[in-house]
Amino acid sequence: MADSLGQKWKNREFNLSSVSNLSSDASSASPGIARFTSDGLQIQSESQQIPLNFDLQTAQIFKLGSVQSVCIMEGSDVSKTASYSTGVTIQFKNEEECEAFHSAVQQWIKEVNVQGNLPNGTLATSKSKFDEKIEPSSAKMYFHYYGQLLHQQNMLQDYVRTGTYYAAVMENRADFTGRVVVDVGAGSGILSLFAAQAGAKHVYAVEASEMAEYARKLIAGNPKLAQRITVIKGRVEDVELPEKADILISEPMGTLLVNERMLESYVIARDRFLTPTGKMFPGVGRIHMAPFTDEYLFIEIANKALFWQQQNYYGVDLTPLHGTAFQGYFSQPVVDAFDPRLLIAPPMFHVLDFTKMKEEELYEIDIPLRFIASVGTRVHGLACWFDVLFNGSTVQRWLTTAPGSPTTHWYQLRCVLSQPIYVMAGQEITGRLHLIAHNAQSYTIYLTLSAKMWGPGAEQGGILQTSSCKLDLKEPYYRMSQPQAYPLAQDQQPQPLVQTQ
Repeated sequence: MADSLGQKWKNREFNLSSVSNLSSDASSASPGIARFTSDGLQIQSESQQIPLNFDLQTAQIFKLGSVQSVCIMEGSDVSKTASYSTGVTIQFKNEEECEAFHSAVQQWIKEVNVQGNLPNGTLATSKSKFDEKIEPSSAKMYFHYYGQLLHQQNMLQDYVRTGTYYAAVMENRADFTGRVVVDVGAGSGILSLFAAQAGAKHVYAVEASEMAEYARKLIAGNPKLAQRITVIKGRVEDVELPEKADILISEPMGTLLVNERMLESYVIARDRFLTPTGKMFPGVGRIHMAPFTDEYLFIEIANKALFWQQQNYYGVDLTPLHGTAFQGYFSQPVVDAFDPRLLIAPPMFHVLDFTKMKEEELYEIDIPLRFIASVGTRVHGLACWFDVLFNGSTVQRWLTTAPGSPTTHWYQLRCVLSQPIYVMAGQEITGRLHLIAHNAQSYTIYLTLSAKMWGPGAEQGGILQTSSCKLDLKEPYYRMSQPQAYPLAQDQQPQPLVQTQ
């Protein structure tokens, strides 16, 4: 194991702004490197020749702040009569590096446990993959939410969603007839019933929430189909099935496709249950992105912080918190349906192939951005939506959440910059969308958009205007209004920028 793990992690390094021993004062701090090895974590500062080695199975690593962490390892003297701790405080260049480091620590621990051996050769305790990466309070709220019928009804009444799944299954009866199907995260059991209608030999409906009991009741109320459906209460990471599946069907998509991190469970189910030649419904997902302009939305968000500009609120000056509140409102992704004419460049997309990708690829998603502006305007941020493909043997069908298409319960998502940038028609916009998973079943979003300044000297490429933001996909602003017709500026012409299927 050490060889394979070391090969995989030997190039994973993080440059540190400073490293200081807990027993030393801050003046002894110096830059350094945090390096992952097959044995754990190695931290070395420029002022020390010998690195500190941390066994990640026993060491304790905590965040002290947005860019600062502490690593502690326990030890004892030879006589075993006294114990001691040694450790270092490390500081990163920015929040993004700090988040990526902690994500890498969790991934290292997870992969060691999956391979079944600890560094000393003893067997690891069998712990669910789900429990290793998701905090219990988040999981409890998640399963409580989906255990309620009113939320299942909300999804069932999304006729774009439910109707597309029904069509994808029924149009591809040849894939389901006489086959074993596993419904991952079955919820009310509706997809299991669709699969049975399409002639499935047997369907295993796996559902971890209390909704499993409602699914049993619903399925039992359809006796012609019920004899070929078995509801199993549990998580796909933990349950055992009596046979392999020919088809996996699931609705694992969240906001921005990846929210709630159920795609990871979908991929785990593939590895555990699907035959090598089996199919996945859906099999591919795409995240679409395009810059947008929306002065109304920008002003709406900025105005939310005006409350904190009061200097005499019952005799209290609230202004010291205005800046924090302003940034807080811009840290919320906006979930709503918008007019596609607000897009100012043709969109690009990033593909997630559920049939081939590894679960770990969903821990961190890094997407370079490049657009050519179609109009001259202020860019207020990045608009995102997704679609998924049901790649049946008979019919290929897409489920899309694109602006301008029939609205779904996912709507669309927009990351709004607190500092807009200006572009001219034909100008290049570049940037980066970086998603880092966290243990509350969602992602931290880091967005950067840049454009060359328009004017003398811009041709040399040395002048950039750049704007960045950090958002929590777990805490969106649910605006969810229907798309409004916006008046176009004189230099804007309607552009068919979004192709809908």
